[in-house]
Amino acid sequence: MLPFIRSDLAQFNAYKPHPSSDTAAAIPVQLDRLDTNESPYDLPPELKEKLAWTYQQVIETNRYPDGGHETLKEAIAKYVNESASLTSPVFTATNISIGNGSDELIRSLLIATCLGGEGAILVANPTFSMYGILAKTLGIPVVTVARNLDNFEIDLKAAQSAIEQTQNPPIRVVFVVHPNSPTGNSLTTAELSWLKSLGEKILVVIDEAYFEFSQTTLVSELAQRPNWVVLRTFSKAFRLAALRVGYCVAHPQAIAILEKVRLPYNLPSFSIAAALAAMQNSQLLLETISPTLNEREKLIKLLSQHPALKVTKSAANFIFLRLLTNNPDPQNATLKTLHQELKASRTLVREISGGLRITIGTSDENTRTFNRIQAALANLEF
Repeated sequence: MLPFIRSDLAQFNAYKPHPSSDTAAAIPVQLDRLDTNESPYDLPPELKEKLAWTYQQVIETNRYPDGGHETLKEAIAKYVNESASLTSPVFTATNISIGNGSDELIRSLLIATCLGGEGAILVANPTFSMYGILAKTLGIPVVTVARNLDNFEIDLKAAQSAIEQTQNPPIRVVFVVHPNSPTGNSLTTAELSWLKSLGEKILVVIDEAYFEFSQTTLVSELAQRPNWVVLRTFSKAFRLAALRVGYCVAHPQAIAILEKVRLPYNLPSFSIAAALAAMQNSQLLLETISPTLNEREKLIKLLSQHPALKVTKSAANFIFLRLLTNNPDPQNATLKTLHQELKASRTLVREISGGLRITIGTSDENTRTFNRIQAALANLEF
């Protein structure tokens, strides 16, 4: 360890992107990439052509991008109002902050709330790993509680106990995903009631990365709850994973603070143009939601018929499955073998939290995935 580096960083593991370089080297190029919850559909050709024209004729690469994002913020605010079916517009550009992916916004929220020993965060595992990773890189304590292994609901008794007992520093932020990743379950009435009971000194971050698939949003709560923020992304339903655009919806005072800690010119001009085009063509881009949901239900039905599999109900664009076995193995050797068998047969899925998270792909990809899972299971002992 270099002597000028913080000693605690030696204990951290970096987030490992998928597919990693070793995966790319080990497997032929033609892959079914169902491991990162991206859309299997690229942008429509006509939209790509329009963006290519924008890059060639409008964007000046020698100039810094729009650092205020005002036009994009206004377009996002309009979409947020529409997506919540609000009878009159509630959200404006003052309610929106835009980040280089949701990860940047998460980091900004942590900087604004917990840095310098001001607070800790609470997460219920399994969940999106970047909350904990980003907090630890900033030296912020991470308090974890478990979920029910049958339905993945948060252990609310443990969560409340953690809130009451954690001091020096106290829990300042609670992160939840709605629906949760990697398990796909939405927040329950009991979980929502608990979140609503938290005091105004605790920031509640609700990550709605998969809103377009669940069609369940909590943005309408923000007007009454200034200590709540909602995160969303263009990386999933809007097919812009390569361009890294996320946004936060919150009280104007919270947004003003995020703007203070945001890096200047944090979003490239081309990403801004693509996100604006996505907002202007949202109806076209979201046409893939219905077939994705149909494919999800079809795959859940097929996999649930296998006696060795337990598939969790999902409200997102992925499913989570676990193995049922008479010989429990704490090292998950059988699961790891299944994961490797799928990789060898050119299907990439994510092994995580004692199961496999499988992104819903195209109809052909899903059919191949099902057939490959069946073939791999036939060779495994349970």
